[in-house]
Amino acid sequence: MEKVATTRYVCEPFHSDFSGHLTLSVLGNHLLNCAGQHASARGFGMARLNQEEHTWVLSRMAIEFEELPRQYETFEIDTWVENVYRLFTDRNFALRNSEGRTIGYARTVWAMIGMTSRKPMDVEHLYEGLITSYTCPERECPIEKPGRIKVTAKEPSDAFVAHYSDIDINGHVNSVRYIEHVMDLFTLDYLRQHRLYRFEIAYVSESYHGDKLHLFVSKDEDETYSVEVRQAVTEIPVCRCKLFFK
Repeated sequence: MEKVATTRYVCEPFHSDFSGHLTLSVLGNHLLNCAGQHASARGFGMARLNQEEHTWVLSRMAIEFEELPRQYETFEIDTWVENVYRLFTDRNFALRNSEGRTIGYARTVWAMIGMTSRKPMDVEHLYEGLITSYTCPERECPIEKPGRIKVTAKEPSDAFVAHYSDIDINGHVNSVRYIEHVMDLFTLDYLRQHRLYRFEIAYVSESYHGDKLHLFVSKDEDETYSVEVRQAVTEIPVCRCKLFFK
């Protein structure tokens, strides 16, 4: 089986934002779906792992793009595993528009954990090293890896309570929902005048239904922002994001 998998999508109207382009959160969902399909077809997907009380968890993600698909546009996403380490694996993506031109890339870092223990498992030797036979380090992904994110803000800029629409099948807040809440920090006027071209997110801990979460925002140099989502009661960080605008 090929090491690189390609999935085709259409930018549906209900997947578009006010500008008529694919929303970042839907793109994030598509990336995760592509990863799941690629892994399942090659024997190390969620269904097989869950039978043994293991699961994949997304640790970090960086998405960088020239543009996003327009409403009704057909586009394709390639995905492949770049490297496998003992506790993590690097998975990359390429985004192509309807003309076949590459318009974006993404880098992700995944860990495998026990569903009950929530402790990391050995990825490198999973199923006698099965995943290592599908690594494709020669495939180019010319964007920087996710960096370290530091937020200096002392007071929260916004807050939300995790409700039904935030919760996934694992019982915690869906990883993509954080992207939506972070994007909601910016006004439409700002987004009309500034183009987001890179988004990074690092997941730190889990949050659950009913949790109140605070969002702390720091403006860095130029039009770059760092955001930290924290548990309101314990002040434990849940995730950190960095947004780069032009």
